[in-house]
Formats: sequence, C-alpha cells, structure tokens
Amino acid sequence: MEQSLKEAATFAPEAHPRRVAVRAGGASKSARRPSARPAFDIVIVLMGLGMGVFVGLPLVDGTQSELHTSGGLAMFIGSTTGLVGTYLALLMVVLASRMPALERTLGQGGVMHWHRKLAPWPILLITAHALFLTLSYAEAAKRGVLSEVGVVVNTFPHLFSATVGLGIMVLIGIVSIRQIRTHISRENWWLLHLLMYVALFISFAHEVVLGPSFVKHPLTQLVWTLAWVAAIVLVVAYRVVTPLYRSIRHQLRVAEVRPEGAGVVSIVLEGKDLDRLKIAGGQFFEWRFMTPGKWWQAHPFTVSALPQPPYMRLTVKALGDFSSSLAEIKVGTGVAIEGPYGAFTVDASRRPHALLIAGGIGVTAVRSLLEDIPLKSRPIVVLRASSESDLPLIDEIEELVRNRKGVVHRLIGNRSSINMASIVKLVPDIRKRDVFVCGPEGFVNDVVNIVKSAGVPNEAIHHEAYSI
Repeated sequence: MEQSLKEAATFAPEAHPRRVAVRAGGASKSARRPSARPAFDIVIVLMGLGMGVFVGLPLVDGTQSELHTSGGLAMFIGSTTGLVGTYLALLMVVLASRMPALERTLGQGGVMHWHRKLAPWPILLITAHALFLTLSYAEAAKRGVLSEVGVVVNTFPHLFSATVGLGIMVLIGIVSIRQIRTHISRENWWLLHLLMYVALFISFAHEVVLGPSFVKHPLTQLVWTLAWVAAIVLVVAYRVVTPLYRSIRHQLRVAEVRPEGAGVVSIVLEGKDLDRLKIAGGQFFEWRFMTPGKWWQAHPFTVSALPQPPYMRLTVKALGDFSSSLAEIKVGTGVAIEGPYGAFTVDASRRPHALLIAGGIGVTAVRSLLEDIPLKSRPIVVLRASSESDLPLIDEIEELVRNRKGVVHRLIGNRSSINMASIVKLVPDIRKRDVFVCGPEGFVNDVVNIVKSAGVPNEAIHHEAYSI
C-alpha cells in the first residue's frame, strides 16, 4: 500500500495528459483572460462613485444646514471625517472578503497593496471624527473638552461601545506599524485583526442612530445599513460558507509527509473529486490542519503540483513555528481549505513566451505554474537561493522546462555575491516576455524594479510576494 501511494503521488512533471492536451498548441490570445487593466479601472470608478453616493448624500442632505450653528464647523468636519473613514473601512471589509471578482482583477498582491494603502486612513479619520464631534459638543454646551468626553460617553446611547470600538481600532493601528508588526507572530496578528470586525460591529449602531447626517434621514440610514449588510454577506459567503462547502466536498487528508531538503517538506493530500477543484498553477490555498493546536489557524501555501486525483501536494519551508511543525504532521490528519486564490497564473499572460523568476520557496509557485505553460513555449526560469540545498523540487522544474524547450538558470550564493541585475543579461529578449516573479517581498520588489528598468512594461509583469 505504501509503495502504491508513492508511485501514485510522485507528481511527475508530465502527469497531466488532459492539461497538456489543452495547452499543447499554445494558448491563443482569444482563449486568454482579458486584460485586468480595464477591470481595475472599473473597480476604481465604482469606488469613486460609492464615495460620492455614500458620503455626498448624507452631507448634502443633512450636515450643511448645521454649519452656522454653535460648534457647526467642528460638527461638519467631524461628520465628514466619520463618513469618509467609515466608507474606507467598508472598502477594506470588501477587500478582505476574498470576493472572486476582486481576486481575479487585483490578484492577492493587489488586494494586499490596496489593503495596506487604505489601512491607516479609516483609523485616522474615525479618530478625527471623534475628536471634532467632541469639540463641537463642548463648544455648543460651553464646557471644557475633557468634561464633555465624560458627558457624551455616559449620556448618549451606543457611544460607550463606539468608544471601545475606536480604542480597538487605534490599538490595531499601533501594532500595524512595521517596527512593531515584525515582532508579532502571524497567529496573533490574525487574531488581532479579527477584533477589527468586532470594533466595526459595536461602533455601527451609534453612527446611524446619532450621526448628524443620519438623524431624521431614513434614506441615508437605509443606504448605509444595506451597504454594510452586503459587505457582511460577502465575508460570510466567501470566507465561511464557500470554504466550508469545499472542505466537506473534497475531504482532504494527509497521505504522506515527504522531506524535500533542508527545512522543506512536501505534504501529499488525498481527497475526493479533486478533478473538479478549479485551480491553476501558481495559485494558493489557506490551509487548516485539523489538529487540536492548529485547526483555528489558516496559513497560505502555494500548491506545488496541480492535482493528480485523488492526490494534491503543497511544499512548505520551515520559516516559523507553524511551518516548522508541519514536518511532524500525522498521516490521516484532516485538512480544510479556503481558496484557491491568486492571479499569478498563465491567464495573466499577454505574450507567447515567459520568464519565471523565483526566490527561495517561491519555487513552489513556479513549479506548478510551469504545468500550465504551453509545450514548446521556450520558458526561461531563474532560481535564486543561498545554496543548492535551498532549491527544492529542482529536478521536477528542470524536467518541466526541458519538455517545453526552455532553460533554467541558477543564481546561487549570498546576497553580496549575487547581482540580481544580471537577469537582464541572462535573458536578452526580456522585453518580449511576460515576467512572473515570486518569493519574499523584498526580493520581489527588487526584481520588479530591475525588469521595469530593463524596459518591461507594467502589464507584462506579474508578481506574488510572501509576507504577513
């Protein structure tokens, strides 16, 4: 039985006759996914229109009339910052929903980029909202600001819970500072971020009940309530219901744990109906290993080989407590999945030939991505590692590339001895290729800047960075 498992789950590079048959002649332009740029532009336009509707309507309808009252200017500023901050928080909830349309349009890297860009602003604006409204109430009541804080919190309904919610947001904002964040484990970081949902939930009631733009304005109350209900539905649908359905349907269990090199293991999973699991090379899942100490933690790992029913495989490098412990995971352990995610796939291609660049454990994404690259497409693969032992799956990668009439370059050595700009010399036709880059965040940023300087346009650069 053990021998038959190893033979069945060897994940030979060309063990996908159905996929090879589909891609053997090369992917025609008509078969490729349309450019993400128009879809991206549409997303930006919709965000702007949403800002106009959800922020402009309440302001025009209710707040301007109060400008000339005592404390009216502070009231107007407080209301405006509150509306904009809450709308941006709404956008962040939608980004966190893993809605497939956003994942396909922005990719995981794009979603993370926008999340980071937006993250400070809801906290700063909602804090300004609280400060200016307190100033407004103090001016109107002819009281000191500090004494007004106690009066407001103890007098108005829902404001105590809103104050607690604001405190949680500020705490999350502080620990999100890079110098602090790097000292927090991913598990604690994830748990802390769950509190943001709690903060938004307990703060919402005071907004529609007490907000100057909402009091006696049922239309604006209805619009905002429906918007937040829709965001919550997206989160529940794509972060809870869909993963639960897929996990139950495919019933994945650990079939084998296989060492691949220094600190690297492959985990072979066995499941049902894996031929119906829609996944492309280069994508990843959030994995939950159903053991007492791990079931509540979801960690992202790229599939290192496309499914060969009833098996699929992920490959993990020991970079932290969780990933290190997976070498000891027991055969038979159940596995729940969320995904697949990511736009780091051949569907992003715009050109017939590709350059694939991987740093460290980024080789896992490149390995699975190669399975979807057409035969005879002459891919060039550049692998960066500190030593040969840090290149897992290298034999599989070289065979996949050889079967596609391509070439593999290895850049081995410490950072001071390797000049990543040498990629340009290794690939003379780099401007004519799609460039796929995967690896640690710093590595990806450096390589993207290098290929841009070499004249590769933005639409031909596709990247996935591994970070918190």
